Amino acid sequence: MPSTDQTPTVTAQMRIRKPVHEVFNAFIDPEITRNFWFTKGSGKLEAGKIIVWEWEMYNVSTEVHIEEIKPDEEIVISWGEPATKVVFSFQSLSDNSTYVSITNTGFSQQGSELWAVINDSTGGFTTVLDGAKAWLEFNINLNLIADKFPKEVSDHGA
Repeated sequence: MPSTDQTPTVTAQMRIRKPVHEVFNAFIDPEITRNFWFTKGSGKLEAGKIIVWEWEMYNVSTEVHIEEIKPDEEIVISWGEPATKVVFSFQSLSDNSTYVSITNTGFSQQGSELWAVINDSTGGFTTVLDGAKAWLEFNINLNLIADKFPKEVSDHGA
């Protein structure tokens, strides 16, 4: 029987060919994360803390509430206005391979606004994982976040 659960959920996933601890740490430490996601973070992720992530090219920042951290396994945050929950899951596939899954839930929008936020979240987290893979596997910053909405064609974050 098909599921009757209509809870809007966004999931993005990617294999990254690096050890789970290295991949997990890349999402915990803003000095690493800034190479593939935001441009500035106010601190390392620690359970119970509130930190700020900034995307300076868009003049945008957001508070991130770190709800839970299971080392090398999971990071749970809430962020945004209205707040949604994001779960980053890390699964070791081998000594040198990690499967990362990002799940975003708790959307309060309805109708076309819900579709727009789901589309933005899906594309955003997919881009983050693509950038993380390039950085961690090849030490290449692809500038994916900055190039997704160049100021010449978009007012994203304005």
